[in-house]
Amino acid sequence: MSITIGAERLTLDQLRTLATEHTPVVIAPAALDLLDQGAATVARIVEDGRTVYGVNTGFGLLANTRIDDADLETLQKNLVLSHACGVGAALADQTVRLIMALKIASLTRGVSGVRRQTVQLLADMLNRGLVPLIPAKGSVGASGDLAPLAHLAAAMIGEPRQMVWFEDAWEPANIALEKAGLTPVVLAAKEGLALLNGTQCSTALALVGLFRAENLFRSALVTGAMSTDALKGSDAPFDARIHELRGQPGQIDTAAALRTLMADSPIRNSHRDDCLKVQDPYSFRCQPQVMGAILDVMRAVARTLVIEANAATDNPLVFPDSGDVLSGGNFHAEPVAFAADQLALCIAEIGSISERRTAILIDPKMSGLPAFLTSDPGLNSGFMIAQVTAAALASENKMLAHPAVVDTIPTSAGQEDHVSMATHGARRLGDMADNVANILAVELLAAAEGIEHHRPLTSSPPLEQALDQLRTVATAIPTDRYFADHIQAAAEVIEGGRLATLCPDDVALG
Repeated sequence: MSITIGAERLTLDQLRTLATEHTPVVIAPAALDLLDQGAATVARIVEDGRTVYGVNTGFGLLANTRIDDADLETLQKNLVLSHACGVGAALADQTVRLIMALKIASLTRGVSGVRRQTVQLLADMLNRGLVPLIPAKGSVGASGDLAPLAHLAAAMIGEPRQMVWFEDAWEPANIALEKAGLTPVVLAAKEGLALLNGTQCSTALALVGLFRAENLFRSALVTGAMSTDALKGSDAPFDARIHELRGQPGQIDTAAALRTLMADSPIRNSHRDDCLKVQDPYSFRCQPQVMGAILDVMRAVARTLVIEANAATDNPLVFPDSGDVLSGGNFHAEPVAFAADQLALCIAEIGSISERRTAILIDPKMSGLPAFLTSDPGLNSGFMIAQVTAAALASENKMLAHPAVVDTIPTSAGQEDHVSMATHGARRLGDMADNVANILAVELLAAAEGIEHHRPLTSSPPLEQALDQLRTVATAIPTDRYFADHIQAAAEVIEGGRLATLCPDDVALG
């Protein structure tokens, strides 16, 4: 199976596949024709002696400096080398693969003036498993993700100091290309700028964050339903009539998913007619309202990022029909920055409401369960500090959720005076997702422990499946034992999507 790029716009499902699997890509023949037209337009500009930014001028504040035709190849190579100044840890290989695919998608719009062989090299590198080392830090999310994408371009030109992961080892780019049977590209006019300019790094980071948030969201509905049953809480707040009266689509869909997850639970049925509780705490009762609002935002973010993934975001843009070359600002990643900030809020809230449910479960005054969910409180501390860990992570995420887009700092001698900060705004989603996976892990363990206290009664079929998934890696914790490995094991169940698959498709992103 392969994914064709350039025939139609990439879908959310295709982007998810590109981010999570080593799926080969094919460039559509029609897109190759568009590339030829754009490259021919740039070649005519050089032949006619026209002065056009990015083709035969300097860059940024140096845009008014005309470059001799004999130096155009050197100009593009110098641009790549001078801009390859990223710092920090390497981006994850799944992120880099997605960056490469998004750059292909952008270039195959045919308005970047790049030759087909240049784009084909990028596709061949992706298909043969060459993953350039791209440092995580160094982009402000405007004028394109220049530093990260320069490291990608440096690999394409075979720069020996640029490292590439190939066949389970880091190799200099020239060696990796040679071993893969590929020839480094000699950049033609405008090609270096087209490769560097664009929002592909910030967009890839935001998409990876979205896909992780999607998994956490679905997992949190499972842990939330399980906690409700462990509390002997009510599913009446999930009644469809309540949510139809408000009309918020995410809320309606979330309530439907929770009803399905709790359906036919003997624990729930055991107290349906004689429950002494009037109302459950908000973190249980208001799950459809809170998680539904998150779902609505995530769906909006998904729409924004799908559009951006298919966009032409370099500068200037070449229009072969008219021969015009227009300078603009599609490289400004403001849409991605807003999307990343919204995702950060979503991820923080998933963790926040989960931590509150755990806090309720361990409190005997609120839950009716043994203190800290241990059979001999006092001698045993049970979930006392596991909840503290969840609280620490939830509070850390509150700090990380501060919007990045409201910040800006002038660059390039003031020429680039307003920037989006989309790249680190999207990159921080990974740390936040790590935190929430562990918060949910604590809730999963606590909810499972609560259900064990109601035996021989069982929960609903899907929630018992969730408990079975947990028990394959973590035992019950009736008395104290080394706790960290239980949290890690439960987090791996969540990160692996084993809970998310139990969640109904009512809450799909699109």
